[in-house]
Amino acid sequence: MICRLPALLASATLAFTAFPLLAQPAAPRAMPVDMEDSDGNFAPLPEKTDLEGNLRLQIYLDENNFGPGYLDGKIGEYGKKAASVYNQIKGIPVGNYYGIMEAAKKRVPELYTTYTIKEGDLKFITPNLPSSPPLQAKTKYLGYGNLLEFTAERFHTSDEFLQKINGRNLYNLKPGSTVKVPNVTPFELENWAKNVSYKTEQPFTSHAVVVDIAARVAIFFDDQNRPIASFPITPGQPKFIQFGEWKVTNMVSTPTFRWDKSMLEEGKRSDQFYELPLGPNNPVGIMWCGTSRSGIGLHGTPNPHTIGRAESHGCIRLANWDAYRLPKLLRPGSRVVIREPHQASPR
Repeated sequence: MICRLPALLASATLAFTAFPLLAQPAAPRAMPVDMEDSDGNFAPLPEKTDLEGNLRLQIYLDENNFGPGYLDGKIGEYGKKAASVYNQIKGIPVGNYYGIMEAAKKRVPELYTTYTIKEGDLKFITPNLPSSPPLQAKTKYLGYGNLLEFTAERFHTSDEFLQKINGRNLYNLKPGSTVKVPNVTPFELENWAKNVSYKTEQPFTSHAVVVDIAARVAIFFDDQNRPIASFPITPGQPKFIQFGEWKVTNMVSTPTFRWDKSMLEEGKRSDQFYELPLGPNNPVGIMWCGTSRSGIGLHGTPNPHTIGRAESHGCIRLANWDAYRLPKLLRPGSRVVIREPHQASPR
């Protein structure tokens, strides 16, 4: 039987297959390709108006490395895909959300916590952050535009959602201000090492990632070919995408960025470029994971709200809080498979 993935995407159900790693010639552990909704009376996802139920599920998925997109109390396309991957890994039929909802209730008893702005947080802020590369190149650090943006990214959410749950304008935050935030493990930029070049290291080097362009999701596999994580991504423009298999060649934290208009628009390097400094608002965010396809890699982004909703110049973009997890999922030597839309997979 042959199944084509895009047919399953209309209901935001993501199906996938495992694949043999280079070090393991034996047949891979089979994953379901074509899973149909059961006729059983399964617990549905929360109603759109159930902010608490939706946020609890989002936090649970995020905490287990199944990225639902930014936390906003809405189970949208990427929340449904994250739940779908979770269920398939657990061997649960599509449509049965009882188990994941019960697990979320047990593991996420408190939806919110508070965060108090620290004096040290100011070092990650770049007031009047320029938007043009020539001016950015003259800036020492491409930090957050304000403390609200800093706090939102720290807790995997948006400026708008933080203001909604706090019920007030948060653009005047300062050291000592206390903010209500989602109860998720924070993305702590202060603990993120600068300019670390990650080396080959087992078992991570034997891990792999499948980038599904049609679904706009990256699924990560461990050295035993078991799926262990998934995150929403923004793929490259069609003219730059090279389908097939590559390898991770280098990984660097808090990278600088060579901004070259010719490279971004035509895929060709030129002598006219700007060297942009590091920072969360650097074009590649806080992490660069280069591949054997020259100029193409997985990386962070200064615009997490665009993940899954826009095309990059050629790379695979993740929210910074997801890119932050890459060193525990991949290392140089890991396989990177760019899956072509409409690619058929034998069952």
